[in-house]
Formats: sequence, C-alpha cells, structure tokens
Amino acid sequence: MSEQLDVRPAGPAETVLDIDRLAVSFATDAGEVRAVRGVSLDVKAGEVVAVVGESGSGKTVTAKTILGLLPETATSSGAVVINGQNVVSISASKLRELRGRDVAMVFQEPSTALNPVFTVGWQIAEGIRAHRGRDGHKVSRKEARERAIEALKKVGIPDPEKRVDYYPHQFSGGQKQRVVIAAALALDPELIVADEPTTALDVTVQAEILELLRDLRDLYGTSIVLITHNMGVVADLADRVVVMYQGEVVEEAPVRTLFAEPREDYTRRLLAAVPHLGRDSASEGATERLRQGGEVLVEAKDLEIVYPGRLGSPAFRAVDGVSLTVSAGEVFGLVGESGSGKTTIGRAIAGLNRATGGSLKVLGHEMVGFRERGFRPLRKEIGFVFQDPAASFNPQLTIGECVAEPLVVHLNLEPAQIRRRVGELLESVQLPATYASRYPHELSGGQRQRASLARALALEPRLLVADEPTSALDVSVQAKVLELFREIQEELGFAALFISHDLAVVDQLSHWVGVLYKGKLVEQGIGSRVMSAPKDEYTKRLIASLPVPDPVEQAERRKAHRALLGS
Repeated sequence: MSEQLDVRPAGPAETVLDIDRLAVSFATDAGEVRAVRGVSLDVKAGEVVAVVGESGSGKTVTAKTILGLLPETATSSGAVVINGQNVVSISASKLRELRGRDVAMVFQEPSTALNPVFTVGWQIAEGIRAHRGRDGHKVSRKEARERAIEALKKVGIPDPEKRVDYYPHQFSGGQKQRVVIAAALALDPELIVADEPTTALDVTVQAEILELLRDLRDLYGTSIVLITHNMGVVADLADRVVVMYQGEVVEEAPVRTLFAEPREDYTRRLLAAVPHLGRDSASEGATERLRQGGEVLVEAKDLEIVYPGRLGSPAFRAVDGVSLTVSAGEVFGLVGESGSGKTTIGRAIAGLNRATGGSLKVLGHEMVGFRERGFRPLRKEIGFVFQDPAASFNPQLTIGECVAEPLVVHLNLEPAQIRRRVGELLESVQLPATYASRYPHELSGGQRQRASLARALALEPRLLVADEPTSALDVSVQAKVLELFREIQEELGFAALFISHDLAVVDQLSHWVGVLYKGKLVEQGIGSRVMSAPKDEYTKRLIASLPVPDPVEQAERRKAHRALLGS
C-alpha cells in the first residue's frame, strides 16, 4: 500500500487539536452526572495520541466532544480547539463544515457505521458532496465518485473502481473497517478520531488496520486520536499516551516512558492486568495428566458441519474434518479468525447447531443426527457463556430471574430454594446476592458477564462452553473475570471449551490449544508449546500478528511479522 501514497513534506509540529479544561456532564433522572472533569490535552501534526482507561473513564465522551457529537442532555465547558475554532461554542452550521473537512471519526463497529441499503461509494461520495471543495466550488457527482475511488485505493481496497459499487455486506469485517477509514479520509482531514477501531477484529485483520493507520501517520502526516483499551494496540501505534480515570487525566507520557516507568498506581494496575503470551500458562505436566487419565467428555472425529445453499447458491462447509477431544477437568482453548468455524463447533457441542458428518460425541451422546428428546437430559450437564451477556439476558427479567432459568427448567425446586441458590451463585462469582433484584441494564459489562457465568454454572455442569466471554471487556475487568473463571474451574473441576481470538487470554487459561483456519484444525497441542513454538505457518502468522503491550518488543515483532509476510 505504501507505494500508492504521496508523502507530505515534513513541516513544523503545529498543534492540530488543543483541549483545555474540558468538562462534560449529563442530566439524568437521578441528577447530574459528571463524565469529564477538567481534561486538558493536545495533539501535534503527524502524532498518534492514545487515550486509554476503563469504561466510565470519560475517554469516549472526550472523543465525541471533539466532533460535537454529544447528545442534548450533555452540558460542556472549556475549549476544544481545531483549526482555530472552539467546537464547544461554535454554531451548528460551522460545526457541520468542520466535521469531515478538519476532523473525522472512525467508529468502533463498521457494520453499524455503514448503511446496508447504499453502496459504499455512494456513502463516501455523499460525505464529500455535503462539503464544498477546498476552492469553494460545489462537488459534482462524478467528481465525488472519483474521490471515493481514490479514498478506497488509499486504504488498500483491491479493485476500487469496481468495488466502489459494492454494498457493505459484500466486504469482510476488516475491509468494512477500511471503508469506514476511507470515508473519514475522503475530505483529507488533518485529524482522525479512531474510537476502538480494532476491538471487533481478529488479530491478523487488526494488524492490517494498524499498519494502515501507521501509514496514514508516516506518509500523510495525519494526526490520530486513538481511543482504546487494548494496550498492545497502544504499544504498536501510539507516540504518546493519555491515561484517564473517572473523568480526569491521571498521567500523560511518551509511549515508551509510560510502559517502562508508569508514574501512577492506576497506570501500573492497568498495565499489570494485560494478559501476555507465556505468562501464567497452564503447566505441561498438569495438561499431560488430564489428557492421560481424564474421562473424555467431547470427542470429534472428522467432524463436518455443512450449511445448505439457498436460491441456487452452493453449500457452505463451516467445519471440515475436525478431530479433537476435551477431557474432564481440562480447559481446551479454540482459536482462529472470524469464519474459522470455532463458534460453530462450540454451538454444535451444546446442541445449538447440527453436526452433519463425521462423529461428535458429547458426554457419550452422538450429536450427528441427534434427536432433542434423547439429548435433553444431558443439557443440564452443559453450561454456555455467551459473548455478549447484554444480548443473552432478557431485559424484562431481573438478574435473579435470568440466573434462575436453568433451575426452573431442569429442577423441581421450591421458590425459596431457587432464591437461595441464586444468591449462592451470585456470591460465587463475586456479586452481592442483592444484585438478584437488579435488571441487566443496571449492571456494568463485567458484572453482566459474571452473572452470565453464574447462570452457566447453575446446574453444576460437567462441561462449559465459553464463546468469546471477555472480548468486550476492559483489560482490568477482563483480568478479574479471567481470574474468577480460573478459580471456579479449578474448584469445581468442570471441563471447558474456551473460544476466543485473543491468543494471550487463551494461553493464560488453557491446558490444550487448537487452531482453526477455514474450518480445518491446522494445529493442536499443549497450549504453552503451541504458543511458544508453533509448527503450522498459519499459527505462526496468527501469533506474530498479536501486538504485545511493550513498545520496544512490539517494534521487533512488527519487523519479524513483516519479514514473515514477505517470505
């Protein structure tokens, strides 16, 4: 991609964004909530400034203030100066002119940022035509289309002259994020605000997006405000880091200084919570003992899962000849990119998807061609932790009612017994029993995920399927949930299939690791061995793509990754 870009001449490091004593509060039924408290920071030309912190720290509110995207319930004071204009106080018409031309935003989830009923070219061109050209002329449809093609070319979309007429669903997740970045670049802004731009992406796709953002900085001189909770991404891309906590800036430093010598206790705790490859991996001896002496709870032999085509389209083979076993007391980590088949396998084990070929025995029951009547008695032996507990909980039920559902369905208990058991379950995942009366929206993301784990453990299952249970959590919350998961698994001794695209998380928890690629299991073995000495070329690329939370080490890994891709 780099060869396609024209390098901007180096100029003085002028300030493109200056935030001075910004305060933002929201009016709620319970009173005023102060989200941002006197934040000051600046961004120089060609600089990437990462703003990090837990949910509720104020980082996203600060980012939205930069583009004037706060709701009507918000009240703000202080200054956010871009190109000599204070976003906090300028008129709505001036703000519309500023957006896109001087500053643009890359949103976290490209699928919701793009309109599914319009082509990507139309959507990019619409943003271009909403502004006049730099010389003041009105942009024609033809010119807007040509500039949309140029923007797609700039972000590395292949065959942009053709794909400008594609709809969002015709792009992969990584390509959709590139399209969103292209839309942000269409008017050549000096500043881009990227709000968690890689959170929903696999590590290999994430590496591509980070390389793209790095090229925009190095070759175009584009300034970037990066909002993220991924400290590996910070180490890989940022020049300077601003740490926020409870609406305030608690520390600011160049990226290497911050990681090597964090000044504040909060920053040190944030960095300590980040999972690392090779840290606290399950011991090889323990894994071998579980494999040799443990009862086999899941056994797949040449497993196939094929979805029939529709309207003349060919059938899709999601899982292709996979063989694996999960033993009692073992955590089996299943990793791979989106579309690799890992969630499909997890759902088939839980009886939520149909296995169509080969063999899949779960707790001794053959799942290929299974009938619900025969499998139903075994359902209480299997727990399932979903990726997004906010979506898996009924919002009209209390947390207590959600956790009690398995008890009500499978056990004949009195209401008082159910209430007592729900309280015990919530306390076992370190939530107060009083939370049973709360509704899902009244809990934080980490608290909802703990409640989801409590529900999965309600019937004391022998087997647990956890599908990306920590992907949406901040690193500090994720660390607490993972530690809780490990403690409960060791105490209760259930087997677990832990599905994730976060290799460091899988390495931290798993005894045995399997790597999926396009429906095939390309490598499996003791987790520490697979992560430290991978044999398959895809596994090597997967591990090399993972950014580590150390700027010095990550710079070396980036060089090695580029060499691997070039080989």
